[in-house]
Amino acid sequence: MHHLVFKSTCLALVLSGVLAGANTSAGEPPANGGLGRVAQQAAGETWKNVPTRQVTAGDVRFAYRELGQHHGGTPVLLLAHLAAVLDNWDPRIVDGLAAQHHVIAFDNRGVGASTGAPANTIEQMADDALRFMDAKGLQQVDLFGFSMGGMISQEIVLKEPQRVRKMILAGTGPAGGAGISTVAAVANCDLVRATLTGQDPKQYLFFTRTAEGIQSGQAFLQRLQERTDHRDAPISLWAYVSQLQALAAWGQKRPAALSVIQQPVLVANGEDDRMVPTGNSRDLAQRLPHAQLILYPDAGHGGIFQYHEDFVPKARAFLSH
Repeated sequence: MHHLVFKSTCLALVLSGVLAGANTSAGEPPANGGLGRVAQQAAGETWKNVPTRQVTAGDVRFAYRELGQHHGGTPVLLLAHLAAVLDNWDPRIVDGLAAQHHVIAFDNRGVGASTGAPANTIEQMADDALRFMDAKGLQQVDLFGFSMGGMISQEIVLKEPQRVRKMILAGTGPAGGAGISTVAAVANCDLVRATLTGQDPKQYLFFTRTAEGIQSGQAFLQRLQERTDHRDAPISLWAYVSQLQALAAWGQKRPAALSVIQQPVLVANGEDDRMVPTGNSRDLAQRLPHAQLILYPDAGHGGIFQYHEDFVPKARAFLSH
């Protein structure tokens, strides 16, 4: 029964296009951009206009965007949230990090413009991220995982710790964390509410219902539309259902031994996260041996977007230290 409810709600999601956002002027990424020979970042390139490229790993073509290559150093690999494609990353976050760091964001297998069958476990998504790293020739990275991306990040560092230098875990939680197995119920409920009120679900899912939260949500959603040309393909029904299955399983998984993770970790969230309850961020910060915690007031799941002017300098300092 729950599976049927998920499918019918997801179909409404895909048809309305409200969760992933409108994708105007979507274009096929160039097939020759993922050979690891990208030149120094062109003058004036930002998240708004950077080309979408492709790199092949076995039978999968991964779509990705890359900024700040000329900085050198350890690349920052971005791992996104439920139903997200490349265009769901906040330009202020990506451009802010790329001002000082080499930043790479990609669509995982079967998501957005990437080919292949979408993974339906967090563990598979981590394996695919490692395949992308191999295809790009990335020996070691800093991981920045938001929401579901933070869960994937944890699996990556547990699988291959030598491939990770530092991690930023935002709006996320550990395996078996409180409320994670019910993320689908929260997301679908707010999808219905948003459809009835003519709003984007992220206004409810990512932000509080205070005046400040509503205003911050509106500003965030406007920023997501700054890229008007060559936008990513939207999330598919199949990929969204697969991600819901992955989150449900992750939320019921036996807790991992996070004390073995020796990398420095920056944990961030809003104080009132309804989607992945904030207590999970506190739990991560307590269980990870070298973690620091930032909690933003009057903020929800998208606290780092609401407080991007504060978060970006702190993230850059953490990565540079």
